[in-house]
Amino acid sequence: MPWIQSHPEGSTVTVWAVPGASRTEIRGLHDDALRIRLAAPAANGKANKELRRLLKARTGARGVILLAGATSRKKTLLLLNIGPEQGRKLLGGGDA
Repeated sequence: MPWIQSHPEGSTVTVWAVPGASRTEIRGLHDDALRIRLAAPAANGKANKELRRLLKARTGARGVILLAGATSRKKTLLLLNIGPEQGRKLLGGGDA
């Protein structure tokens, strides 16, 4: 399964989140997910907020919605109005 897929409202992105890192950055692929290191801690949803901020800033999406995995490292997010090809190019994760 690819890490980015088409959705009627844009595209879904599967992410492997690593909270508590020294800096926020995209680090390629981890299995079937885009690996993203987050400088925010997992506590109180801070890492999820940082993840949504990063994806919105990198893609220019109208919005980023967390669909699944709020308390898990593996998450599924919806990028509004960003197609899979555009998202793949902007996030630089390559193909899974």
